[in-house]
Amino acid sequence: MSREFRGHRNCVLTLAYSAPWDLPSTPCVEEAAAGGLLVTGSTDGTAKVWQVASGCCHQTLRGHTGAVLCLVLDTPGHTAFTGSTDATIRAWDILSGEQLRVFREHQGSVICLELVNRLVYSGSADRTVKCWLADTGECVRTFTAHRRNVSALKYHAGTLFTGSGDACARAFDVQSGELRRVFRGHTFIINCIQVHGQVLYTASHDGALRLWDVRGLRGAPRPPPPTRSLSRLFSNKVGCAAAPLQPA
Repeated sequence: MSREFRGHRNCVLTLAYSAPWDLPSTPCVEEAAAGGLLVTGSTDGTAKVWQVASGCCHQTLRGHTGAVLCLVLDTPGHTAFTGSTDATIRAWDILSGEQLRVFREHQGSVICLELVNRLVYSGSADRTVKCWLADTGECVRTFTAHRRNVSALKYHAGTLFTGSGDACARAFDVQSGELRRVFRGHTFIINCIQVHGQVLYTASHDGALRLWDVRGLRGAPRPPPPTRSLSRLFSNKVGCAAAPLQPA
């Protein structure tokens, strides 16, 4: 071990790194970020920005009223976007620690985030994905069709792939919001997804990793079957959201 970063008061769930060449070239910033900056999110309700070279905490980002479950970085804009169990996404200047804006339309925990072309995609326990303008916080599209929480996101070549607590992965056209395909085979929540070339990879709490051919995404989707959900932390649904089914 070459460095240890201490300061969070509870579990660290997510992190992202910003290289020094992605940060402004001003003397005060160069000294603080010589080895780059590491941003971490915790169940203590804060995100922290660390100086990698020294291990010192550069900023503590306070404002969430729940656990920070996910984050993404806009490195050219030195901005972090954090998602929380308080159902908000918040944008931060990682150099100054200033909170820039709050995204407020979700009705449950924000579990996963993706940043593409100045658009923020967020998956939530309210069973939706929302698309936001990163610079204003305006919600411009909502993707529905999930039967449980949205647990994973990945954008690839004009398609948004999602993983859900209903054990299905889905492919949406990002321009129209149209659901183009449903991938069925897992028996429990999909924890993470990745796309490479024409292959979608999905990893699930059922212990399986599955590979899917994603060429020609034009198949007519069928309604997905209900299944179990994974975590109370990720399932703080509100309003009329259905309770998780119990395993047989």
